[in-house]
Amino acid sequence: MASSAMGKRLEGKTIVITGASSGIGRSTAAEFARTSPNNLRLILTARRIDTLKQIAADITKEVGDGVKVLPFQLDVSKPEEVSSFVEKLPEEWRDIDILVNNAGLVKGVARAPDIAAEDINVQFATNVTGLINMTQAVLPIFKSRDEGGKGDIINIGSIAGREPYAGGSIYCATKAAVRSFTDALRKELIATRIRVIEIDPGQVETEFSVVRFYGDRSKADAVYAGCEPLTPDDIAEIIVFAAGRRENVVIADTLVFPSHQAAAGVMHRKV
Repeated sequence: MASSAMGKRLEGKTIVITGASSGIGRSTAAEFARTSPNNLRLILTARRIDTLKQIAADITKEVGDGVKVLPFQLDVSKPEEVSSFVEKLPEEWRDIDILVNNAGLVKGVARAPDIAAEDINVQFATNVTGLINMTQAVLPIFKSRDEGGKGDIINIGSIAGREPYAGGSIYCATKAAVRSFTDALRKELIATRIRVIEIDPGQVETEFSVVRFYGDRSKADAVYAGCEPLTPDDIAEIIVFAAGRRENVVIADTLVFPSHQAAAGVMHRKV
């Protein structure tokens, strides 16, 4: 299989993707494998280990055994699981080059004062604390490299972190926190070769909306009625593109909409 310049730049890398069992995370794993099929290690983390094992088998079937895949059961909302993550990896998998902080969720559309405490807590624990803890677990590996350190941290934000909307106050607050953390981290690491990248999708059709409506698929489907949302593959291509740039190029900030969307609440729906 011929390798592109981007594929060659990614060769030999070890990549961690959180929330890899579905949606954007799953598509990102497949896209990295297709882009650099000759020599790559993918550590796929999520709560659903059986799904990760199936994804690993699918990737091997598609691209062959040049891509090694390690399914790893991990709930990023549990700090004790994150803090022991690196030490539990087999030694040959610990030299991580790229961290894709993708795990995230949204729960409910309630407005204050009716927002359930458990919905607040799980969103912050996963989307904010989980992302920060994963970054802190992997960053020492990056910083140990020459010239102050080297590696990529790719955080998946959201349009919601830039433009809060009614019924999404907690989710929007979590994504604004991701944005602030990402921007501060980039400044803190300016003297290194560690790249800090944020990608903010607009409307993407994944299991995400099903989770928001507590498993009610008909309500989730209504979100996308009359629209053609982005797909997880659309975002995966951008993640891999950002990781595959020359070392000096930092795609710091990317906002991605489907063509019917112009802002968080500005949509054109076909009737």
